Amino acid sequence: MFGQRNRKSFSAPKIFGGTGNSGSGTSPLLASAHTPASEYARLSETSLAGNDSPNSSMRGPGGTRYGPQATVSSFTSARYGPTADSPSSSSHGHYAVQVEPVALRTAGSGAGTGPMSGIDEADLDDQLHTFTAAEKKDLTAPFTFRSWRGWANALTLLVMLSGFVVLFAGYPIISWYYADEKALGAGTPGFNLGGVNASGQYPEIPGFPRMIDPDTPKDAYHHKSFEGETWDLVFSDEFEKDGRTFFEGDDPFFTAMDIHYWPTNDFEWYDPSVPTTRDGHLVLTLTQEPINGLMFKSGMVQTWNKLCFNKNAYFEVSASLPGTPKIGGFWPGIWTMGNLGRAGYGATNDGMWPYSYSECDIGIMPNQSNLEQTEPLVAFTTGDPNYNNTLSYLPGQRLSACNCPGYDHPGPEGVGRGAVEIDMIEAQMDLSVGRGMVSQSAQVAPYDDYYQFDNSSDAAVIYDKSITRFNTYLGSVYQQAVSGLSYTESRIYSNVSAEFGVFGFEYSSDYNDPSNGYIHWINMGKPAWTMFAKSVGPNPRTGVGQRLISQEPMYMIFNLGMSNNFEYVDFANIMLPNEMRIDYVRVYQRPGESNVGCDPADRPTAAYIEKYAELYNNPNLTVFPDPSKGREFPKNKMTHPNC
Repeated sequence: MFGQRNRKSFSAPKIFGGTGNSGSGTSPLLASAHTPASEYARLSETSLAGNDSPNSSMRGPGGTRYGPQATVSSFTSARYGPTADSPSSSSHGHYAVQVEPVALRTAGSGAGTGPMSGIDEADLDDQLHTFTAAEKKDLTAPFTFRSWRGWANALTLLVMLSGFVVLFAGYPIISWYYADEKALGAGTPGFNLGGVNASGQYPEIPGFPRMIDPDTPKDAYHHKSFEGETWDLVFSDEFEKDGRTFFEGDDPFFTAMDIHYWPTNDFEWYDPSVPTTRDGHLVLTLTQEPINGLMFKSGMVQTWNKLCFNKNAYFEVSASLPGTPKIGGFWPGIWTMGNLGRAGYGATNDGMWPYSYSECDIGIMPNQSNLEQTEPLVAFTTGDPNYNNTLSYLPGQRLSACNCPGYDHPGPEGVGRGAVEIDMIEAQMDLSVGRGMVSQSAQVAPYDDYYQFDNSSDAAVIYDKSITRFNTYLGSVYQQAVSGLSYTESRIYSNVSAEFGVFGFEYSSDYNDPSNGYIHWINMGKPAWTMFAKSVGPNPRTGVGQRLISQEPMYMIFNLGMSNNFEYVDFANIMLPNEMRIDYVRVYQRPGESNVGCDPADRPTAAYIEKYAELYNNPNLTVFPDPSKGREFPKNKMTHPNC
């Protein structure tokens, strides 16, 4: 039988009387007698309980034994087996107790004498343990499906098992989906059981932040969209808990960077010790101090690969900006980017930023021209004057809609992917009038000739031209900027009144009809301007098709930098230290179309990021190709038509 140890087989002992060697003439206990010496060498299994060892639990004074032939003797006189010496013959003169023989009645024998005589054998067992003749049938009898008792047993076990499954698995799942758990983000497609987002990083644990901050006012749980719909709050952080830190792994959503932002030639080092929370705000402080070969230290936080939103979203932030409108130099940014590109990690953006394109045409080619570098003519005559009027220096779209087989592509097949950028604000100063401004933009590729997007009235709308205007900066060889500039109020600057202003943008992308989408910006709590998909529609002069309103999972970035690339830094007058503060961040999405997570099924990123983890974790790498690592820029059907 399974699980049963091998045991010795013993015959039923025969009954004998007396305490001597033969006494009554009955057969000895053992079939063959052993000498006392042999009994020391080998004890029968039935004698172990009466051993004189110190471990014997049934020993009395002087070496008591138990059983029908029990004797009381000294430790030295007793022996085991049929040749054991009787106590009366002990040479040590100890007392002995003579035990009378007892007749035992075995099962099935007739009535006899002794203590059990006169007892009805049927009374020895109750009905539960007494088998009937039918029940004593051979256990080797064949199994029958007609056994009602067997089926009853099986059904009972099945009912019990089902009950346990419902209790410990079904009940938690059912209660989760039927409970009002919107504060945990439940019900959004990007979430798994337990409140875990699609990146697998955020369980509901008492005392930990939730997807919707409990400190968010109830009247902020909905947003009236640009098109008049009611969108639902899916994420918020009010930053009410002071002293939060954002080192890698400290926070379920935000990570503080430890990098020099070399792509824009910044003067500061982003140190992870800088971002913190104070007085109910996220605080990024820029100071002048030596660090890693630079003279300024500041902070940047990202939600890259932790918290993303795609298809549609409204991002809203209440912010206080650094400095004063009369002195230029600070570059505070609140912006978003596609998860396939990590801000500050150059190699991840090589051939990815700022592509938002899913066509197979000249727009995916290096320099946005043919292989011979001869066409279209506008690619060499309508570009940046600082680069001999060349339109584009981009290496081509790495993850195009028509990559050749055998090259890595995150999917879906036939869909172009990239690292799109949408800027909520990049703050600067209009020193000519001493007023603060914010640039609210979308960076796109491939480009229009002269980088000029369609700003006709049905393609782009400005709501108050006394506050907002189109940006005169349209782009360069590395990006095209679809941008508007809006004046802010001086009260929101830290060296004036340090109050807060509300900024935001709302976007919607139509996967089935890319021409049906928009980005709508908010400045100081009011509509600033809107770009429709038509503003970056097909351009026959450059030979490119519809550029997309972002279809990528977008993550958030907050940073406070300084660079002459954006605005001239007035080192003589700029006031340091200084800080940018965020009072809250809230994200809304359209009901039924919300998608929270950085690896959505229709625009996956996780497997690709994992395969090229080195690029996403080493900010010193600048380009994607590396022959020593087997990395080459993917071929496509434009560069290799026969692939």
